[in-house]
Amino acid sequence: MYPDNSQSLEDNALLLQLSEGNKHAFDILYNKYWKQVFNAAYKRLNNIEQSQDIAQDVFVQLWTRGSKTQIENLPAYLLVAARNGVFKKMEKEAKYSALPDVAEQLESPFGGADSGVLHQEFLIAFNELVNTLPTQQRIIFKMRFEEELSSQQIADQLELSPKTVRNQLGKALSSLRSSMLLMHLLLFLYQGR
Repeated sequence: MYPDNSQSLEDNALLLQLSEGNKHAFDILYNKYWKQVFNAAYKRLNNIEQSQDIAQDVFVQLWTRGSKTQIENLPAYLLVAARNGVFKKMEKEAKYSALPDVAEQLESPFGGADSGVLHQEFLIAFNELVNTLPTQQRIIFKMRFEEELSSQQIADQLELSPKTVRNQLGKALSSLRSSMLLMHLLLFLYQGR
């Protein structure tokens, strides 16, 4: 996706026209790079619809920021914008992760008289699971989900880059999800007895 020098000059000319509100220049850039932006998002999400949405958002941003932002390397800018769109989507989804669904199932009528006890045991087990995370992941996870701080706020408080915060949060969520799936399966089997 990295252009040779002539492509870069062509992109710069199109970006200049775009900054002047030229829709035709935007259409050329859109047709030239949309598939690559979509593929960059799809590679991380493995979801066609979400990847299309992110690609559309990237080009909407390009159109709205076209006159305000100096872009030196358009392909790199678009890849970073796609990656950031994926991270924002993942962060937003992580905020509404599967934990409430599992908790609701524990309180369902199928749980019988044990549902309250199972729910408490589940919460204790979940907190113990969170405490097994590596120190930095645990701190970031608790700041994000207990204190409801944004990635930027966490980064500022811990003097880390937002990217490091997102990476650590992603690792923590991945670890917790796999363990939660196992816990959920065990609870389901227990309830089925």
